[in-house]
Amino acid sequence: MAITTTDTNSISLERHDHVAVITLNRPDRLNALNRQMAQELHDSFDALASEFPDVRVVVITGSGRGFCSGADVGDMPARMAEGGDRDPNNPDPGPSITMRLAPRIREIPQPVIAAVNGVAAGAGLGIALSCDIRLASDSARFTSVFVKRSLVPDAGVSEILGALAGPGIAAEMAYTGRIYDAEWALTKGLVNNIFAADQLMIKANELAQEISANPPLAMKATKSLMNSHYPDLNKVIETEHQANEPLRGTADQTEAVQAFLEKRAPNFVGR
Repeated sequence: MAITTTDTNSISLERHDHVAVITLNRPDRLNALNRQMAQELHDSFDALASEFPDVRVVVITGSGRGFCSGADVGDMPARMAEGGDRDPNNPDPGPSITMRLAPRIREIPQPVIAAVNGVAAGAGLGIALSCDIRLASDSARFTSVFVKRSLVPDAGVSEILGALAGPGIAAEMAYTGRIYDAEWALTKGLVNNIFAADQLMIKANELAQEISANPPLAMKATKSLMNSHYPDLNKVIETEHQANEPLRGTADQTEAVQAFLEKRAPNFVGR
């Protein structure tokens, strides 16, 4: 099959042979998630699940220096005033379309490889952790930054992080909001391997091609079986959503966003 590329405003989808590569494409924002990007990702997953049966493996990566820096904090004040990044056509007050990316990645039939080329923060960490396999460049960084925004981990992070790295490491990441490098992530089981930046996509494509050479029905059944042993991520993100709702719009949450935008230390008051 010839290379086929579909570009939208926020992502690109390239198909070659039996492999599709989704590239998050807001490099000036370190590929931060806004409503449009989240919707375009959902649309791409829908297309891969139903319209492209020849695609057997999916690779997700980012353009520029970042993999995905999480929800776009610059847009957050306006988005919160509008009700967050929920679909305006959907009256469901539950988890946003950004939070729903984690279970969507688990639900599509193809195995998904995250090629983490830079920072994976917040919901971007959730995207990476939701993938079946994670490869990282030596410049990748990982952070459960939610607490720095006066929020609890969402996008599936509260469950997947502990499942991969153990409850102690998950608690350390969640409670501190520290940024960790690729070597640390490898030792804690968050990534499968590390490569030089210029080799990351080469190695990701090699792995994707190796996996795609296997019988497609068996691969889909294997992914379904492997994921059947984990909790339902749709229930996880609902619980995360319920935990976050009382925090949204509090003085500390507003201060966390403003301090980030103003590049200053926050002053939290506990209300």
